[in-house]
Amino acid sequence: MFKKHLAFWIAFPIGFLLLAAFLIFLFDLTNGPLVLFILEMVALAALAATCIIFIDKKIPFRLIPWGAFIITSAILISLSKPSSARISATLFNNPEKTSVLTLANGQVQGAYTKNKDVEVYAGIPYAKAPVGDLRWKPTQPADDWNGVKDCTYFAPKSMQPASNPIMSTLVDMYAEGGWHPDYNMHPTEYVSEDSLYLNIWRPAGISPSEKLPILVYIHGGSLTTGSSARSDYNGESMARQGVIMITIAYRLGVFGYFAHQDLINESSEHTTGNYGLLDQIQALRWVNENASYFGGDSSNITIAGESAGSSSVSALCASELASGLFQKAIGESSSVVGYRAPHTFRKMSKALETGDKIMKEMGCSSIEELRKIPADRLVQTSYSNDSMTVDGYALTKTPHEIYQEGKNNEVALLNGYNVKEADAFVVPRFLFNPTNSSNIEARLIDYFDEKAAKELMAAYETEIKNDAFSAFNEIISAYWFMQPHMDWSAAALNNGEDVYRYQFTKENGFYGTYHSGEMIYCYGNIDKSIRQFAYNDEDRALSKTMLTYWANFVKAGDPNDGIQPNWPKWTSTDDKIMELGTNLGLIDEKDKKAYEILDAWKVREEQRDAAA
Repeated sequence: MFKKHLAFWIAFPIGFLLLAAFLIFLFDLTNGPLVLFILEMVALAALAATCIIFIDKKIPFRLIPWGAFIITSAILISLSKPSSARISATLFNNPEKTSVLTLANGQVQGAYTKNKDVEVYAGIPYAKAPVGDLRWKPTQPADDWNGVKDCTYFAPKSMQPASNPIMSTLVDMYAEGGWHPDYNMHPTEYVSEDSLYLNIWRPAGISPSEKLPILVYIHGGSLTTGSSARSDYNGESMARQGVIMITIAYRLGVFGYFAHQDLINESSEHTTGNYGLLDQIQALRWVNENASYFGGDSSNITIAGESAGSSSVSALCASELASGLFQKAIGESSSVVGYRAPHTFRKMSKALETGDKIMKEMGCSSIEELRKIPADRLVQTSYSNDSMTVDGYALTKTPHEIYQEGKNNEVALLNGYNVKEADAFVVPRFLFNPTNSSNIEARLIDYFDEKAAKELMAAYETEIKNDAFSAFNEIISAYWFMQPHMDWSAAALNNGEDVYRYQFTKENGFYGTYHSGEMIYCYGNIDKSIRQFAYNDEDRALSKTMLTYWANFVKAGDPNDGIQPNWPKWTSTDDKIMELGTNLGLIDEKDKKAYEILDAWKVREEQRDAAA
């Protein structure tokens, strides 16, 4: 039998090992749950057994097990997509409920964390649902409710395109520098246009008279994705520091930043394009109005955010509508304060142009018709709405202009960035044609212009010779992230603020110094990560230090407490920034050599736009 089917016995084990490897990889990519993965392996084993049993059968019979396997696999793979589910406020099931808390609009009941030292109240409405006639209208205050609202689960996240689990896993594999398969089902959050809710973490048992400092966190996601419920910025650890932490959801993408002339015409405020920003302002109003109910101090509020959340923080610092609603600001990895902000900001003319395209794309001739388009269809628009704009209401001028006039809102600023900020954005774009010494100049010209490209090539000559791939990413990081924070810091310092600057440099087995890698440290949530393999005791020690810095700044506008390594205020003359990593101390800002080149290029771009 063996000699008769020699080719089969040679090809069979090789083919099935390759097929098994592919399926193991595929189910990890799709985030398929363990039970479906086991069933798939059983189906594969059954296929192998029947192939051997049917080895002497005619071809039609030998194809039967393959047909059954293909059908079974198709069903199992289709089911492997993570389901949507309500997410527990405590991140575990059946927590003990808190006593009833009375707020301005009604009563709520939350849940205790496992050791019962923190209370969590999730899914509290801070505004009316922006649906129906309220789609693309300024945020309206929340209605009162009767009875006790169950706030033990997070509310749905704002409407956003579904993420691709395969791409997400590939990105994680790039960040990890390897493969750590995970066959546990991780349900995704529900999405809804009715999403204007916030979440509160506070020390257990406090009374309304406590007046604890408040931290309001605005999530990132390019103003198009994201959630107020991610574990990286869970507020449990911050509450243990004596800070009430609040995370908020806001309208995203086409629902939050769509602009159209018809909306300006119908609005009593003559506004359009900043609905997500207006949501954030209403959330801050709610916090101020309710602080005395949940034990917070309305005169000691800090706003914080990362990525697009940090862009939002810098915009709130420049909004007249947000004046008096907070005192301090924390910005991580983005700002729109600089001249010609590189992202998350656009001119109104561009916003209106995109709005007209969306109207045409959806086959509508009026805003009334567009408001009737189902949210799950509208969210699939092919046009990006990932930027704020000067609308004359939420933002009367650009943040750059507001800061130049000294009319910004915060009195102290803590801000900074990571080492490899741009990699997550640049690498996928050039995945199949990485940057090298031969194509780097052309790519720089594509981003800037020929003059700037040549000047940047000269400024980074040594880096390019050593590693053109990393040098290009570093230059784009300087443009998108480092310089905007330099501009924000300089403007705030010029207006008399205490400014604290940092660069996060701690590598680990996951995101490390990539964009967003610092969040899990500064909000004290390493223990909540599903990737425990990525962190060690050194990471946990740094997280404890960073959490303390952040909490101290929220409390008093100064990260120092006399116990942690001293973090000096930033000055333009000394021009040193705080390194947060394996080492804690002052370092030089490495990419400052790019800033003058980029400033000159921005002026040329502005002149070109004016001439066009």
